[in-house]
Formats: sequence, structure tokens, C-alpha cells
Amino acid sequence: MGIQPEDDKLHDECGVFGVWAPKRDVARMTYFALRALQHRGQESAGIAVGDGHTVLVRKDLGLVAQVFTDSDLTAMPGKVAIGHCRYGTAGAKGWESAQPHLSTINDVIIALAHNGTLVNFDSLRRELIEMGIPFRSNTDSEVAAKLIGYFTQRGHRLRSGIAHTMHMLEGGYAMVLARENALYAFRDPHGIRPLVLGKLDEGEWVVASETCAFDIVGATYARDVMPGEIIRVSDDGIVSEQGAPAASLHDCIFEHVYFSRPDSVKGGSSFYLMRHRMGRELARETPVDADLVISVPDSGTPAAEGYAAELGIPYGTGLIKNRYVARTFIQPTQELRSLGVRLKLNALPDAVAGKRLVMVDDSIVRGTTSKQIVQMLKNAGATEVHVRSASPMVKWPCFYGIDTANQDQLIAANMTLEEIRDFIGADSLGFLSTEGLLACVPEGGYCTACFTGEYPVEIPRVFYEEKFLPGYEPNNLEPSSPGSQMSLEELLEQD
Repeated sequence: MGIQPEDDKLHDECGVFGVWAPKRDVARMTYFALRALQHRGQESAGIAVGDGHTVLVRKDLGLVAQVFTDSDLTAMPGKVAIGHCRYGTAGAKGWESAQPHLSTINDVIIALAHNGTLVNFDSLRRELIEMGIPFRSNTDSEVAAKLIGYFTQRGHRLRSGIAHTMHMLEGGYAMVLARENALYAFRDPHGIRPLVLGKLDEGEWVVASETCAFDIVGATYARDVMPGEIIRVSDDGIVSEQGAPAASLHDCIFEHVYFSRPDSVKGGSSFYLMRHRMGRELARETPVDADLVISVPDSGTPAAEGYAAELGIPYGTGLIKNRYVARTFIQPTQELRSLGVRLKLNALPDAVAGKRLVMVDDSIVRGTTSKQIVQMLKNAGATEVHVRSASPMVKWPCFYGIDTANQDQLIAANMTLEEIRDFIGADSLGFLSTEGLLACVPEGGYCTACFTGEYPVEIPRVFYEEKFLPGYEPNNLEPSSPGSQMSLEELLEQD
């Protein structure tokens, strides 16, 4: 279909949710939590419910509201549920790639939902296939589910199966798992992908990719799931153990720039407030004399408000977003496709005509949409359009759950600042510095590989071969873990 603003953004792989609440309608709670997390993935959605005896799953392609009916949810009573909304980056797309993944361990059924990317899943999948273990898809999530089953069958304890699997996995991941009578949640040792723990009533717990999912089900944030931690919730209560040794923290910085909803919270601050700070810092680093500051709605709005406040320039609405254009399988005609970004955004001539504008966006990744919006604003009568990005230049691909696997997609890796400015037709162009960005978020360790090329988890050459432009070489900050270098049998022998 025609270019929409989202086509010029980074996309997170998905959102996950889990709930243990035996006296509640867990399927319906999960449905509404997934609605809150819908921004994290729109390709497919699924819910799995454990009722104390078995696990049932319902999943399909489409948005959450398209996949589930009221009767679907009514037919899924239980005490534990997990949910998933997917934006696929690793493996094939289609129904088989929708999650949660169902798998059997002897007579136990498990369902697994995963956010992230496993950089060594291909070699693990080959090893499992050589051992006669069948696969239905080519996703890294199914590899994780099969590994957990393999190790659990040999250790006779699901938590030990998860822990062994965590020793073999490399990459960024946050996973939730349901069996008929328990909920599990676990996170990669670097904490790259987010996962938070919340509380309902006594003995009732939820986990999610973001705190906005807690708000809609009435849960209270308790804490983050720690890097390398396994949490289990059942009739016996909540227990925690370290599944894999925690490594240096590398929280994904793009959660703060774009992925997380502005009303989600981290470290006592909303992402809205962090983005407002980014706008102020951007104004200090790249000021401009202008009449009006506008945003590319909605993700650029908090930063645009901060930019305007810092320089004392009026903030206004210059672009109108059509909020009812969602992802669709209905393709527009070529005539409609040529309208491009107007399928989602349109300029407001009464607001922008005759004015020098600062257009603030959260990021500029591929540059195609920025070019169209600048031209649209000038066609609406703007005399100048100064473009500002509330994140640094995205020069490096991500391999931990974001859809920029090839560097040639990234405009900043292919052009200088001046060349990008000329390409998008802006009168001036400015990006927030990496140091400025880090000053606007809570203290801690962050993965900034997309800006710096410094990758916290080693990227196997077979995984990134031909994905970098000439002259670029990733800087692996830490080697692969010893467990991921072993065969499955060797890892078991280490016990």
C-alpha cells in the first residue's frame, strides 16, 4: 500500500503479556492488555489459556480486535493466560509464525510468547532437526519452545528446562510461558528487551512488555523482571530464580525514543516526560529561528512540545493524522498509492502557510516519509521547513528484535548530514546527540548499537553476512556465552 509514516520507522518485533489470576476472566484480561500493546505489532495476535488441565490457544493474522470475538474469549476460561501481538522480523511470516507457540513436553502442553530476536537460532534449529525434532515454522520463537521441551524432558522440571535454554540462547528476548497450572516469565541476561512485573490482588500477578498493559487491567507496577531471571507464578505463589547469569545491562534505547507508549512508565518517569526532555535537549543542541514548531504525529509530539518550550517558539498542529487508517490487507489502487503519505497524514494550510516551521520527529530512519512530509508542508504554503530528529542518526542495523537487518535501508549510513538534508528537501536538519539522548533517560545501561555500532551480544558472522555496507564492521562488546558454544548434550553434561 502507499507509504505511511510507520514505513519510515523502526518496528519492534512484538508485545507480550501474561496473567495468573485463577478467579478472573484471564482470556478477556489478556485481550484488553493486547489492545494496549497493539502498537508493538500488527501482523498477528494470539492468546493461550491454561485451565488447570490443558492449554488452549487461539491465534490468527490481523489486529487483536480482528482476531478475537466475544464468543472466542468466553470459550477460553482458565486460571493463567499469555498473549502476543507480532511484528515479524525473524523467520517466515504467516499463520504458523503467529504466537503463542504450542509445544508438548511428554503429556504437558506449553505455550510460549516471545519478544525479540535470537541471533543463534539458525544453528540451534539445525541441531534440533538433526536430532529428529520437527518444526512447523522458521521462527526463533519455536526454536526456544523446542529447546525448553528438550531440556525439560531430560531434567523433569520446567524451570530447569528454561534455565538450560537460556544458557544456549544469544540475543535479545523477553518471554512468557504458560502451562496448564503455572505462568513463567524470563528475560535475556543483558535485559535488551523489556519485561515488567505487576500485581493485581493478593496472589495475582501480571507481566508485560510495558506498564500501559497494567493500567487497562487494573494492575500496579511492582518491578522489572531482572536480566537472566525466571519468574514462576502458580498456586504455590510467586518464586524467582536466576536462570542465566546477569550480564552488563543493555536496555534497548529505542524503547525510550519510540517503541513504548508515552503513558508507559520506567524508573519513575513516563516515556512522555523523557521524550519531552529529548525535545528540550534537541533545542539546545540544534536551535533555529522559526515561527512555529509542529510534530509528526503522534510519536514526535512530546519532543516537539519540549523543543518549542525550550526556545519559546509557539507549538501548534501542522499535520493532521487519520487515526482510522490501520493496517489492512486491502491494497490501494496505483492512483491512491501515488498519494503516498497522505493516506495517513495531511497538512493544515491554515496553520502553516507563510510560516517558518520546525518539524520535529522522533527519528529519521529511511528518510522516504520525511521527504514527502516536507514537500507536503511546502505545498501547503510553509516558507521554510527545518527538520529535527529527537534521536541520533540511525546508522547501524539491529539484530535484537527490530526490523533493520540490512544497513543499506538506513539513510544515515548512506548519506552525510548535508546529503540527507538535500534529499528530504529541508531548509536545515538536526539530530539529537547520543550523549544528549542518554542524559534524558533514567540512569542505567543501554544498547545504543543502532547509533554507535557497539553490539552488547556478539553477532555471529553467518547472521550478519552481507547485511553491512562496505567499510562497516560491528563492534561486539562481549563474546558469546560459553553455553551457546556447546551442543545440547554437552550443556547437559555440565550439570
